[in-house]
Amino acid sequence: MTPPTALTDPAEELRETRARLARLLAEQQKLHLAMLAEARGWKRYSLNGQARQEIDLSADLLEQYLSAGDAFLENMRGRMEARLGLLRRGEPLVNGKPDDAPGHGAFWLCFSRLCAVLRRLERR
Repeated sequence: MTPPTALTDPAEELRETRARLARLLAEQQKLHLAMLAEARGWKRYSLNGQARQEIDLSADLLEQYLSAGDAFLENMRGRMEARLGLLRRGEPLVNGKPDDAPGHGAFWLCFSRLCAVLRRLERR
């Protein structure tokens, strides 16, 4: 990850950040597909009269996946909730008035979207 510098174009930096995120999500998708392929093969245990082994492997995979996913989501939720006040103060202003600022509505739409996602995580 390249740290931002005073010479960095903000639009280019945002594009690079989004591209890194897209690559990470693509890697995660590949991992999901690999785990599914592995789990599909476990039916051989049931077909060989060893259903308990398939059950045990499936339970292990699901428990560990849920635990890791829950820990990640809780960490991200905590980080973002702690930053909400600072993020809220980032509202665009023109002459001290938010309603006159270009992007005012888009800012609050994004902020509301983040709050909605955080509420969904809290209910999980």
